[in-house]
Amino acid sequence: MRPMNSETFNQVRLVSIPEDVAGQRVDNYLLSRLKGVPKSRIYKMLRKGEVRANKKRIKPDYRLQAGDQLRIPPVRTSAEKAPISPGLEQVARLEHCIVHETDRLLILNKPPMMAVHGGSGLSFGVIEAIRALRPGAPYLELVHRLDRATSGCLLIAKKRSCLRLLHRQLEAKSMHKRYLALVVGDWPAKLKKVSAALKKQEAGAGERLVEVDDTGKASLTRFEVVRRFDGFTLVAAEPVTGRTHQIRVHAASSGHPIVGDDKYGDVAVNRRFFGRQQPRLFLHAEQLRFREREEGGEITVQAPLPADLNAVLEQLQPLSE
Repeated sequence: MRPMNSETFNQVRLVSIPEDVAGQRVDNYLLSRLKGVPKSRIYKMLRKGEVRANKKRIKPDYRLQAGDQLRIPPVRTSAEKAPISPGLEQVARLEHCIVHETDRLLILNKPPMMAVHGGSGLSFGVIEAIRALRPGAPYLELVHRLDRATSGCLLIAKKRSCLRLLHRQLEAKSMHKRYLALVVGDWPAKLKKVSAALKKQEAGAGERLVEVDDTGKASLTRFEVVRRFDGFTLVAAEPVTGRTHQIRVHAASSGHPIVGDDKYGDVAVNRRFFGRQQPRLFLHAEQLRFREREEGGEITVQAPLPADLNAVLEQLQPLSE
């Protein structure tokens, strides 16, 4: 959804609601469309009848219908920020990170150390960069998130109907996510799942830390050994629930922290691979399996392991099975 600036939105506008927006509450629609307008002003417009659907007054919880003619009164929105220059190296390379795209969605192989959205001191993230690279796209929204340090498959919806379908699959736990992680030590073959409850802790300065706590939220990750090395194991991790730092904490709590984890990992191991440089978390969202359409079957999309993680594996001694 592209916000409108004050130059283009200085008079009454009639907006024809497309099918893809049908079902959305009008207050949420206006909040997303009128960037910079205080929430109190939007609800005042609705309360006073300045916003109308098909010439009739509507309440904030009115669900928009395809074909509705929505009257939006003159209102001053914040001026749009200058678009991110596609010439910036970090932004431009995202075009080459797209591993799957249709008219309904796209999937990126997200680079490590790039946040999925701006905020907390970051001027932009993946979603802002993609919108800058695709200025003509009417709708681009994140379906889910990846930690800043995690690379791999990131889903972005190009239609609201697709976003709703994918969110339903996430809620029903029918979307399958497979990560690759290099962990310290010899992961037990019999350790197929970790179900420790997780609880967030405030660490100050906006930093998030998660710990195993019986009073936390139920969490489940399935693990499978992929390849063994001398002193390390490459595992596949499939999170059934989607808690913050879930795979990282479940691995660490099992005595096998992920290589490069600067929050829950082994400091000595990290120094071995990365010296005094910022450790690179060896956690990669390798595969997604989901339904793109209501009537269709499942599709599987993969993001290859990046070169920097392959370089870590090349430093290890494989063990024969």
